Amino acid sequence: MNQSLLCGHAKIHLLSVLRGRPQAAARIAGGESHPEISGTVRFYQTDEGVLVWAEINGLPHSEFPCREQIFGFHIHKGTACAGNMDDPFADAMSHYDPSGCEHPHHAGDLPPLFENNGFALSVFLTNRFSVGEVVGRTVIIHDHPDDFTTQPSGNSGTKIACGVVRRIIGSCP
Repeated sequence: MNQSLLCGHAKIHLLSVLRGRPQAAARIAGGESHPEISGTVRFYQTDEGVLVWAEINGLPHSEFPCREQIFGFHIHKGTACAGNMDDPFADAMSHYDPSGCEHPHHAGDLPPLFENNGFALSVFLTNRFSVGEVVGRTVIIHDHPDDFTTQPSGNSGTKIACGVVRRIIGSCP
């Protein structure tokens, strides 16, 4: 293997992108049953795709070994985090899927969040959408991990937190 790749000198410098200003971000807030959840999901457009950086606090935590919480994490096609008594984030609608793909190939299917003492950090690169395509859409955290099989939503359970993706104007969130 090329020694420069082993030392972190990849041809694309995606990590340096994280030092810059994201093009969009979603402020995440928990619903009535999980008001302690908060965080930010940042979106950086690169030539290689969208770099997504999620930092979430206040996630439900299990004290039992081998029972750490794993949460479904998706972009939904709705444009608001409002809802009703049965679904506090009903207006987020279903997974963002402009190409009509089956699950887990929806553009909005994201890697799960792994809870660590109530905190989750995730950084990943995706070419399933551009930043411009998700501005105005919602980011949802579900109370169960996505099984990446069950149609149409991966059996990921209840929506417990939501945020609307907004274009960044001015300073970083």
